[in-house]
Amino acid sequence: MSNLRVLIVGGGTGGHIIPALAVARELVARDSAEILFVGTARGLESRLVPAAGFPLKLIQVGQLKNVSLMTRLRTLFDLPRSILACRRIIREFKPDVVFGVGGYASGPGMAAAIWLKVPAMVFEANAMPGLVNRLVGKRVQAAAVNFPAAAKWFRHCEITGIPVRPEFFSLAPPSSTAPHLLVFGGSQGARIFNVHLPQVIAALLQAIPGLTILHQCGARNLESTQGAYAATGADPTRWRVETFLEDMPAQFAEAHLVMARSGASSVAELAAAGKPSLLVPFAAAADEHQKRNAEAMVAAGAAVMLQEPDLKVPGKLLDALTGLLTHPVRLAQMGAAARTQAHPDAAQRIADRLAALGAEG
Repeated sequence: MSNLRVLIVGGGTGGHIIPALAVARELVARDSAEILFVGTARGLESRLVPAAGFPLKLIQVGQLKNVSLMTRLRTLFDLPRSILACRRIIREFKPDVVFGVGGYASGPGMAAAIWLKVPAMVFEANAMPGLVNRLVGKRVQAAAVNFPAAAKWFRHCEITGIPVRPEFFSLAPPSSTAPHLLVFGGSQGARIFNVHLPQVIAALLQAIPGLTILHQCGARNLESTQGAYAATGADPTRWRVETFLEDMPAQFAEAHLVMARSGASSVAELAAAGKPSLLVPFAAAADEHQKRNAEAMVAAGAAVMLQEPDLKVPGKLLDALTGLLTHPVRLAQMGAAARTQAHPDAAQRIADRLAALGAEG
């Protein structure tokens, strides 16, 4: 289908927009598709979509969950106008199919597609779908999900996984046999990691000879996190704190264990890389979706989960890390289990379904 036209609605976080961009690239490469994104100025799509070379239309809409009453009222006020704006965009662009990826703009975009009876498909990365996808799940023509637990919310659902950069699927083994721990909390870092890792670093290094640690702390937290590590007197040649890690596949390759949040994209990268993990879900995530993601990895035998309050219990974080890093056979088994959760063909399968829907429409 050389003239396939796909409208992609949604965004907000990297977990929404990065998989959407992977699918968009796949559609262009194999179907010469025309792609138009719809998002908001406040979401990451306002930066990432133009940088990837795709056109973007902006609408005004905000959050409804886990926000103040004033923000909810403002969103409810904006919602009718944003749906009408999406309706105009659909009539002008004339898409064959609308693809909702969750986030701020997904609700108005999917509502407009349903209103105009344009074939629509949603993508859900988390084990517990977000509010918009739960509302439209039974009214769209197709859905792609990452976790089997999410499938019950949708009709005509396929478990495709999350599109992940190909590099994560072909990592070399770590260059050293000495254990290496990678700690990261997403692009902004995780304050709870920055506070609690330094508290156990001295004991952890003493318990595990040769252990090295790379801790990604976020741009705003470099000085305080480095200071907290240094104040412990731990050997500075065995730990390193960075604001941001440019080449995540390379950093994953060197890690024997990864300590991370359990956002959907992070979990998908861990699976693709076949890396064992200690997951600490973000407690304030909507619908506890990070906890559900972590539970799915634990159930697969790929991860151990600690919740945020656990990090405040003396000895609990140290025991968890020591128990994993001193048992390389267990780590290898967890890594193999993680790889069973990977979906190397996710982008292709999602693109296949979108193209089929477009042809049917």
